[in-house]
Amino acid sequence: MFQNKLVNIMLMILMTIALLGVVTVLLVRSFSTPEANGANPTIDEIIENSWETEEITTNLNGRGYVQARFRIHVDSKEAREELEKRDFQVNHIIIHELAGQSEQELRTQEGMETLEDNLRRKIDDILEAGTVIRVYMTERVVQ
Repeated sequence: MFQNKLVNIMLMILMTIALLGVVTVLLVRSFSTPEANGANPTIDEIIENSWETEEITTNLNGRGYVQARFRIHVDSKEAREELEKRDFQVNHIIIHELAGQSEQELRTQEGMETLEDNLRRKIDDILEAGTVIRVYMTERVVQ
């Protein structure tokens, strides 16, 4: 490669360090999720670490409206308590997301899954203690 052996050795060391860094990041990310650790929560743990919204009625994108209720599952009791305190922010996020949905989107399983995933990410962004594991739509009336 290069004429100088010292440059060759330094390049190989740098590539090795970079490769180890990438492998470390991938391993940490894969083992940081509860499912990867084999720690599937029991139903009692899900109920203990979740919070249910009031029934929310709002307009959809178009002429329809929706009545819905959601259960938000978080990873700790502290996160659940924070979620309860931030109920107005959570409702704000839900209403904004629903306002961008159409009747047809909310009538499909794929549309509901997309909505739940978007809500999970956006609610997770406002939490300081813990993370949102999943958002469940527990009631839904679309008209």
